[in-house]
Amino acid sequence: MSRKSLLVLTVLALAAIFAAACAQPGAVETVVVTVEVPAEGGGEEAAAPVGGDTLQTVLDRGMVICGGNASVPGFGFLGEDGSFSGFDIDYCRALAAAIFGDASKFEIRPLSAKERFTALQTGEIDVLIRNTTWTLQRDTELGANFVATTFYDGQGMMVRKDSGITTLEQLNGATICVSAGTTTELNLADVFASRNIEYTPLVFETADEVSGAYEEGRCDAYTTDKSALVARRTVMADPEAHVILDETMSKEPLGPVVRHGDDQWFDIVQWVVFATFTAEEFGITSANVDEIRASTENPTVKKLLGLEGEMGQKLGLSDDWAYNIIKQVGSYAEIYDRNLGPDTPTFIPRGLNSLYTDGGLLYAPPVR
Repeated sequence: MSRKSLLVLTVLALAAIFAAACAQPGAVETVVVTVEVPAEGGGEEAAAPVGGDTLQTVLDRGMVICGGNASVPGFGFLGEDGSFSGFDIDYCRALAAAIFGDASKFEIRPLSAKERFTALQTGEIDVLIRNTTWTLQRDTELGANFVATTFYDGQGMMVRKDSGITTLEQLNGATICVSAGTTTELNLADVFASRNIEYTPLVFETADEVSGAYEEGRCDAYTTDKSALVARRTVMADPEAHVILDETMSKEPLGPVVRHGDDQWFDIVQWVVFATFTAEEFGITSANVDEIRASTENPTVKKLLGLEGEMGQKLGLSDDWAYNIIKQVGSYAEIYDRNLGPDTPTFIPRGLNSLYTDGGLLYAPPVR
């Protein structure tokens, strides 16, 4: 076992003991500490330097390691064939395409909500792309930098259809399932306290445990981001038996997260996101990018696609970095439609996640 693994094990174990000691009796259903330790004789992937040259480490390793999810269909899901898919997974692929010109050069490290920031802080992962909400405390106290938001979400509440519940007030005295170590847990407490709604939280480590407990009838309602509720409902035994209440309980801007102290890496991840926004804004897709690249006279598009301006070199990448993203992964619209569009089981209307030209919040600075 490496020193890094021992450190992570110690940190997580102490965190679990502290959480258990401070929790109210009956409030915590289970606390699980999971640390992946390399097998005897097996080598470890090079850890990204904390505050150092992440790009060079990624290049030397030959792939980018993203902290992700494995149990949220539409965002991060591990299929029966052992492959990952989802909106967040596609942004990890986009990062690999920008760096290597090959969207397959990535690895997903599935992480629970409680593990994710420790994995980022210790360099186990290069970037966290796992439905993570941008907040002031996370931005300052955890040594984390949030890049551009990729999905604007809000917390919701799921109940059984036959319960007849349509408002949060009707959950007075209810037991509510929620994930530990999340803004969801804190928002639930704040919203219900502000409305004088009494409830009992049933807190679990993983999304699978929370959803499973709700399906088993151990709680009356299940709360998390609305996007995650939509996703989890698709894998329930009877999706039609559950409804998501109309009310939105919070703001949840979700997007990739990097460590403090490496501005170049922050810029790369940020502009990978902006490249997908810009591609949609100019109508560039994986299907037409070659045709546009061969014929465009638009200066902005030329800069984006590596034809002039040496934009990639300013990031420490090749000038075709954005072309590779669009060609191999697609524009924001393609990423969204592939995972959350109307032809998917996890359909979520775009709403705020539309371009600013369509009344949404997606807006990329100019490529110049």
